Amino acid sequence: MPWGDWINDLPTAFFMVVHIAAFALGAGFAWQAFKRELTLLGTAFSLFALAELTYMTYHLDWTVFLFAHTIAEVFDLVAFVAVFAAAVLQVAAARRPLHEAR
Repeated sequence: MPWGDWINDLPTAFFMVVHIAAFALGAGFAWQAFKRELTLLGTAFSLFALAELTYMTYHLDWTVFLFAHTIAEVFDLVAFVAVFAAAVLQVAAARRPLHEAR
C-alpha cells in the first residue's frame, strides 16, 4: 500500500470543499487585481482559479485523474510564471526612476 493511501477514504465532498475554497480565493484575488489594473497578476490568479476548476472535473468524474492533473498543473505553472513576471515588472518599474535620476 503506497504512503498516503488513507486519503482515498475521504469523501468526495471534502475534496470539493478544498477546491471550491481555493477557486474562490483565486477568483477573488483575480477580481481585486483586475480592479487595480494589475492585468498580469489578475491573469495569474485567473489561471490558478481555472486550475482548481480543472481539478474538480476529476472529482466529479468528468475526466480521468492524469488528464485533469496534467492540465491543472500547466495552468498552475503558467500562473506561477506570471506572478513572478508581475513581481519583477513591478520592482523594475519602481527602480526605473531611481536609475534615471543618476
